[in-house]
Amino acid sequence: MAVDTTFLPILTQSDVERAAQLIQQAYTPPTTSTSPEDLKRLQNELFELQKRPEAWGLVIPLLEYPDQNVQFYGAHTAQVKIARDWEAFPAEHTLQLRDLMVQLAAHSMSIGRSKFILRKLFVSLTTLALKLVPGHPTRWPEWIMACVMAFSGAGAPAQYIHDFLAIVAEEAGNADLIGPSKLQIRQSLQDAVPMVVQAVRTSLEISQHIPSALKCLQAWMSIIPSSDIIPLVPLLISLLNQSDNELFDAAADAIQEIMTKSALSDGSGSRTLTEPLLIWIDSRGSNIVDATLQSNHVDEISRSFCKLLAALGDHSAAYLAANLASSTPVVPSAPPPGATPLPTKTRGELIQTFLRLLLAYTGLPGYYGEDEEESELTLAFWYLFQEALWSTDYYIEEGDASESSNIDGSEEVQAMAKLVYIELVKVLRRKVAFPGKGSGWSKDQVEKFQVYYVLRHDMLGYLVDDAIQRISSRQEQDGWQEIEATLHCITSIQEAIDMENTPHLPRIFGSEVLGRLPSAGANRIRKTTLSLIGTYSSWFASQPNNPPGLLMSVLTYVASALTDPLLCLQAAIALRNLCDANRKALAPEIGAFGQLHAALGSIPKSKVVQSIASVIQALPALDEIEPISAIVNPIVGKLAEALQSSSSLPDESRTIIINQLETLSGVAKGLTRSTDGLVILGERDSESQTQLEAMERARDDPRTVNLRRYISETLDAVVRLWSTDAGISTALSELFKSITCLPGDTTLISLSAGPLLGLVCLAAQRQLTAAWLSLAAILIAQLNPPPLLLSSGACVKTGPTPEAVSIVGTALPMLLEYSLNAMSPPGAMEANPDIVQEFFVCLDRERSMR
Repeated sequence: MAVDTTFLPILTQSDVERAAQLIQQAYTPPTTSTSPEDLKRLQNELFELQKRPEAWGLVIPLLEYPDQNVQFYGAHTAQVKIARDWEAFPAEHTLQLRDLMVQLAAHSMSIGRSKFILRKLFVSLTTLALKLVPGHPTRWPEWIMACVMAFSGAGAPAQYIHDFLAIVAEEAGNADLIGPSKLQIRQSLQDAVPMVVQAVRTSLEISQHIPSALKCLQAWMSIIPSSDIIPLVPLLISLLNQSDNELFDAAADAIQEIMTKSALSDGSGSRTLTEPLLIWIDSRGSNIVDATLQSNHVDEISRSFCKLLAALGDHSAAYLAANLASSTPVVPSAPPPGATPLPTKTRGELIQTFLRLLLAYTGLPGYYGEDEEESELTLAFWYLFQEALWSTDYYIEEGDASESSNIDGSEEVQAMAKLVYIELVKVLRRKVAFPGKGSGWSKDQVEKFQVYYVLRHDMLGYLVDDAIQRISSRQEQDGWQEIEATLHCITSIQEAIDMENTPHLPRIFGSEVLGRLPSAGANRIRKTTLSLIGTYSSWFASQPNNPPGLLMSVLTYVASALTDPLLCLQAAIALRNLCDANRKALAPEIGAFGQLHAALGSIPKSKVVQSIASVIQALPALDEIEPISAIVNPIVGKLAEALQSSSSLPDESRTIIINQLETLSGVAKGLTRSTDGLVILGERDSESQTQLEAMERARDDPRTVNLRRYISETLDAVVRLWSTDAGISTALSELFKSITCLPGDTTLISLSAGPLLGLVCLAAQRQLTAAWLSLAAILIAQLNPPPLLLSSGACVKTGPTPEAVSIVGTALPMLLEYSLNAMSPPGAMEANPDIVQEFFVCLDRERSMR
């Protein structure tokens, strides 16, 4: 190599040999004579060696060493020194280093060094370019072209030049640069685009080094303008006709990159990209899919084809929707000499073939995650295609006949779209069915299988009919998995259903479906049914004309699962959703809820009591007293009993205390109404005012006064004994948040924020945590009433009461003392940033009271 190396440090042969031995010892697998600790020591020694200025002198000797591991370390040293120690390198030798690195890379390419060594040299060159290209004047003009010319002059194979160009795009394109430096590097990449495109095109046309050329193209995809990409599309599509798996995969990947990362990724290029692909899919795709279905095996070409279909669908969803029934012909390009011309087909025909093939992959035989992995790749398209159908000018919603006569083909588009999605729902309903007993699936396989989500409105009728038909034809020995799959689909489409106007839901929750489902055993279908009920819980409130007893029969089904340990959580969630959405309708049945509560026994029931409390909240205030007392007194009683046994049975007491605090939180949440926090002065309706006055009278009742006192005294004891326990402090914090409220949301058991703030100060004194400071800030805000909103739109701030100011004035000095004591030791603030943050939030809340 005729290049100046006199600027590099000169090392003795013994120094080079010592470095090579270190490399060989450090990067060989551990043996009986070298432990992992020895290897770590050797690697640290190499790291320290690399940091020395003399390490520049190791680059060439190590690259010329016979061992490839040593050669790689030589290239790695060059990259590390350029990236990490550039400021220490003599500026007067930068151009000599530039020429040396180019010649080292060219020589290594020409003699065929291993690719992992070449890659490290290419990264080193790019790192050097990031140092030399920015600036005026640049110290490396047209650096990419200069490197390629040097490589070609040294006889480097084209595939290595492709690899170099790919690494340039990856490394330089993602470099962490700013301002003018970033712009100069970006411009240097853009200046090289014609050369890159020509290099790729030449390889494709002469059918040499195609895989490396396509990888290079993919790396440059976001840089190349669309005008240079479009001429490559026919060449890439022609590669899809190859029987070679590697070429097919590489071409399919490159086309997918065009549709996802190039200038055409926004859905443009319908004439130059979408339609040519549709023509090829129409002519060759059926053969691939038919072979897949016949062999019941998705090979490499089939999987790549599936990914290509999905990518085209995502890219061209709007085009596919707009032309679903189009009669516009698409003329294929002229075939190669001797090839049979392809027939001319319409856009609609090509799109329908595309949808048929994609649907075949969606409905591949077998179970996803067990028998096949490809069906999931197609699911996102069906959602995008549906959205495109809704937004296109050619798609008219059901029942919207306005202007439909003025849109050519709109009725045909609607009919075609419905046929596609009806077939899709049939396929998905089959695919979501779990295997029968004895499948032996692991938990990971079951979770992987849960990927299916189905689509849209009038499919509900098909699914309900399907469920009824399967239930009617089910034999005693049959499993429930097919019916469970249908119910799962019905659950999934809830967001798209017009809840007020669908005629199908009464059939689901009536005797045709729910009345014929098992209420014992068969846990999977019962769990899915409970999820279905919880998902559609708000529907019952929108249907005042439902058959009498329909809601209670659904509640009975849910209640039957509460005592089953495998179903109780799902049942409790369904019950909570039902009760929260149907409070007024269920209030007359409060007696049945009392029986339900009594029957639950020792089963964890915070969500259940929240559900019952939400129904009680719909009763007149005075009528709430008896059922609330019946629920709350036993909870507080168990808390008191657990406190008494805390010293003798601490672990059992702790568990009971946490459970009862969570249950009491559930009661408080169920009783609380939601408000926006603003009171409109002079515009509160008479009914609301009457309810507030009735609640005040009920709160003054001796029974509720004694109940709140009982709660307060017990919570005081819990804080004094257990507030330093993390689990109990979390449960206390949640309860304090739930049992305090704004003035308009007061319940029978709501506690004043003032006494609770005193308990928080007590807990903070025993052990300061961010949770206690956060809770203090919330309680201070509760003591500062929200503004009154006048009918004119102006807000009137009334300010806190003198009593509230006094309470905060007493609490704040204590919180300040405890916080400052905790944060004063050296390093305490750095170690507890959450406490510091909540401390200032608390101060800010106090300041807002002034």
